[in-house]
Amino acid sequence: MINALTVYCSSSTEAPREYFDAAASLGKSCATMNISLVFGGGRVGLMGCIADAVMQNGGTARGIIPRFLEEREVAHYGLSELTVVETMHERKMKLAEWGDAYLVLPGGLGTLDELLEVMTWKHLGHHQKPIILLNINGFWNPLLEFFRRIAEERMVCNGYSDYYTICNSTEEVAALLAIHNTIVETAP
Repeated sequence: MINALTVYCSSSTEAPREYFDAAASLGKSCATMNISLVFGGGRVGLMGCIADAVMQNGGTARGIIPRFLEEREVAHYGLSELTVVETMHERKMKLAEWGDAYLVLPGGLGTLDELLEVMTWKHLGHHQKPIILLNINGFWNPLLEFFRRIAEERMVCNGYSDYYTICNSTEEVAALLAIHNTIVETAP
């Protein structure tokens, strides 16, 4: 059952408008589906956008932010819960632990780092949680091509693509979450 969804995404305020629209749509979907948001705790960029949408639609948003970022005044204080930690490593551990699944929106180096970490942990058997890539306008296509190349060159096993699901729209993500929760609820 996906009760909490960890979302990795950009903190950039310069991201394309359609990415903000997607974040807002997903925040509303999470609230409607009673799925708590777990995220990096920032009030800026796609992070702030998805959190605002969750909160505005009556949902629950839990943020985790390192103290040095809180002190730069990027912490989102309008959340259900904001946890301040000392290091980025603590933040990443809590983000990984608190979510029942991972959703990766477009983002930069930090988002890529978080995606690769949860994929590596899945590869090593550390978790079996779903990983969903929101591939708006083919954002993740270059990375997916790189994944294909490292598989062709036998740097990873052929089953690596089973580690994640690609969705090309927010509607696909919402449908996947709904299907997953329905399957889990009806399982014996």
